[in-house]
Amino acid sequence: MSVFVDKASRVIFQGFTGQHATFHAEEAMRFGTQVVGGVTPGRGGTTHLDRPVFNSVEEAVRETGATVSGIFVPPQIAVDSLYEAIEAGIEVAVIIADGVPVQDMVRTKRYLAGRSTAIIGPNSPGIITPGECKVGIMPSHIYSKGRVGVVSRSGTLNYEAVSQMTKLGLGQSTCVGIGGDPVNGTDFKTVLQAFENDDDTDLVVMIGEIGGRQEVEAAAWAAQYMRKPLVAFIAGVSAPRGRRMGHAGAVISGDADTATAKLDAIESFGHRVVRNPADIGDAVLLSVKEQGGPSPGMAAS
Repeated sequence: MSVFVDKASRVIFQGFTGQHATFHAEEAMRFGTQVVGGVTPGRGGTTHLDRPVFNSVEEAVRETGATVSGIFVPPQIAVDSLYEAIEAGIEVAVIIADGVPVQDMVRTKRYLAGRSTAIIGPNSPGIITPGECKVGIMPSHIYSKGRVGVVSRSGTLNYEAVSQMTKLGLGQSTCVGIGGDPVNGTDFKTVLQAFENDDDTDLVVMIGEIGGRQEVEAAAWAAQYMRKPLVAFIAGVSAPRGRRMGHAGAVISGDADTATAKLDAIESFGHRVVRNPADIGDAVLLSVKEQGGPSPGMAAS
């Protein structure tokens, strides 16, 4: 079992024949991901990377049984591509693009009512289940199979935390980059719920940023309903008020939005917090030892 994607996931890439999709599809295939084809309108009936190309997602799903789509298209049309994936019955859609209009995502959240597609992103590095499936742009060589779940708004901090853990022998079950935009397809609470229900995850690392309240709301939910330990880090301790820091959603609009306020709130719920990103791996290792169980390392089944 894993969260959102696993070795049984049948993956297509939208924008398949473009430069970025080509590069990351090749990487995914080398990683062992079951890439079954892709979509580029107007190029249906051809092949690319020895995989079939289709004119529409509906056709790709019908012919290949695809369940997951990596959307590698410009931000201006990303939501149109997402709608197409949803209508075709795709179970998990991953949007990498930065700069997707916020209003487009607001409308998409409303459109999703009653539908079951999980959206990862936008402005996301993607999702990876080590040893099984990768849909995104993350450097796969730093990930190792294990039992620590990771959910992050930041791609680079996701990589930093994973690199530290892997060096300490702590493998990962699934790593989810929810994206740094103000409106996410999937939020922290939803991912924590998935990890709580995952038999192959023993501990969860949550990496947030300044701006918004979803980290605190997720931590409050976890304190009440989650049995697994939660380790949290919030980036942006020195960020000035009112200035966007990198991600569109990373802006302090009130006292509760600061990194320190979020860390204090999360800590008040009884979770372990990390105040220096260089200490994330050590904090996870300490939490593992406190549990008294086997290390969730690279030899996990």
